[in-house]
Amino acid sequence: MRPGIAFTSKKILQYAVILLGFGMNLTDILAKGRQSLPIIISTISTSLIVSFLLYKLLHMDAKVSTLIGVGSSICGGSAIAATAPVIEADDEEIAQSISVIFLFNVIAALVFPALGSMLHLSNEGFGLFAGTAVNDTSSVTATASAWDGIHGSNTLNAATIVKLTRTLAIIPITLALAIYRAGKKEEALEEHGAKFSLKQVFPMFVLFFILASVVTTVFSLPAAVTDPLKTLSKFFIVMAMAAIGLNTHIVKLVKTGGKPIFMGFCCWVAIAAVSLVIQSFIGIL
Repeated sequence: MRPGIAFTSKKILQYAVILLGFGMNLTDILAKGRQSLPIIISTISTSLIVSFLLYKLLHMDAKVSTLIGVGSSICGGSAIAATAPVIEADDEEIAQSISVIFLFNVIAALVFPALGSMLHLSNEGFGLFAGTAVNDTSSVTATASAWDGIHGSNTLNAATIVKLTRTLAIIPITLALAIYRAGKKEEALEEHGAKFSLKQVFPMFVLFFILASVVTTVFSLPAAVTDPLKTLSKFFIVMAMAAIGLNTHIVKLVKTGGKPIFMGFCCWVAIAAVSLVIQSFIGIL
């Protein structure tokens, strides 16, 4: 079973990211998500800075720290799926990062609607809050739906658009990581007199993700075409997560989980706080 598990946890995960691009109509997302860009840029920067500082202070594993920082700042499991092959993370590192992200997704879906009510957020403000402060798309949907159920509003669409706008950050971040890794590998190979090839480290699946987004945008693909592809993407992610689970040592995961959970908590709190502060600053709350 090992070859099949390895193929599913690596290649199928990349195919899932490519298919994710068919849910990205760039024109619609950027037109509707423009208002949220200052908040998105601020929250992404905050999460990456917090994860980097804690990586240095707590002497954490670099790959786990990167995955938690990217997963917290962009779009949870999808961002981890896109980043893991670029930094060559193993299954246990992916599993640990996914577990941390999902833990705070669940807490956010349960806590944020009540927090929004306590802070007297407007429907528009909560849509931005849910879209920028909750990690995974499914959890954003759950959080916004809970708010709508309580307040009889319609924040779900706005929160989803903000979330999809955040997802576009997968492109520059994965490419930047690929260039950084390429530089490191080139130095290492040159020390041993070996030749370096950019193709060895460049994430070609990210280019196909961009191409899928461009095709969806240029040809305005209808929902009848894109919805099955998005469903297949989700199914591929489930397959990959199952394969990663089959390669994960659960006892080791639990024993080494303290620092990653603390990092995930710090990123989660920092993102939520920055989202609310920026909203207040630009007068949306």
